[in-house]
Amino acid sequence: MGVTAVSAGLVTFWSSGFIGAELGTREAAADTLLMWRFLAAAALFAGGWLLLRRHRLPRRALGEQAVIGALSQGGYLGAIVWAVGLGVPAGSAALIAALQPLAAGALAGPLLGEKVSRRQWAGLAVGLAGVALVVRDDLGGAGAAPPWAYALPFAGMAALLGASFLERRARSPLPPADAVPVHVLVSAVLFSAVALAGGRGAPPAGGGFWLAVAWVVVLSTAGGYGFYWLSLHRSGVTVTSALMYLTPPVTALWAYAMFGEAPGPVAVAGMAVAAAGVAAATLGTGGAARPAGDQGRNGPAEVPVRGTRAEPRTGAVR
Repeated sequence: MGVTAVSAGLVTFWSSGFIGAELGTREAAADTLLMWRFLAAAALFAGGWLLLRRHRLPRRALGEQAVIGALSQGGYLGAIVWAVGLGVPAGSAALIAALQPLAAGALAGPLLGEKVSRRQWAGLAVGLAGVALVVRDDLGGAGAAPPWAYALPFAGMAALLGASFLERRARSPLPPADAVPVHVLVSAVLFSAVALAGGRGAPPAGGGFWLAVAWVVVLSTAGGYGFYWLSLHRSGVTVTSALMYLTPPVTALWAYAMFGEAPGPVAVAGMAVAAAGVAAATLGTGGAARPAGDQGRNGPAEVPVRGTRAEPRTGAVR
């Protein structure tokens, strides 16, 4: 599969998670959706692994991937959901998460040896401006969150970024077919503990909830997460992170198609600006930008960004 196809798949399927979150949280609390999403994903991925790839995994690799999964799923999703639940506007959380590509670009050189050109820096800055335009309406929302709650999206973004760099420096790396089942198993344990502790583990009886669970498991976890790992392996941290700027515009298109939520003219302009920034940051970068001696490995990196509509009942769930 070519780099362009992987990039398109990443943006499309990653954005589907926000639609799944909207569908699911119409039926149940966010932690209930997260619990059953990852229980179903764990059954799917772990069952597939037992059938197709059953073999012994090194203990060091299991430990490394457990930490990576806890950060990239539990740390990121938990922090964002908590923040929005406390009243942080979804657009504000999105803009904070959109700082991740800039942080990735700043750290990719010293930590991974990935060179970030001046054009890429300019593209990242332009892309962030475009995201700000896309989520402008949400940024003006009146949230009742305490001041400290605004630190949570930063913590989630840092957890996601940390997971990406940890994987790239893993001493016992695993291919996605082995790593992803570990990630979803760890996430299922974490989110089940949270939901059960809050007394929200029981799923609703309606079929709409299970439709949302199927949506996020198949499209968002298998599709979005899978394409993310492929993109990181093929294109490196900086390019993959830059592609995340396209998730708010594509989420807006998803929302228009499914819910009739048409983006305003400023949001449309922001989509164009974000696309221009991503083009400047990614075009002509070639293949995978892996450090010397690190070729042939597979790795992840998640950088979701929130869509344009305010969703007070849910967090930024990929």
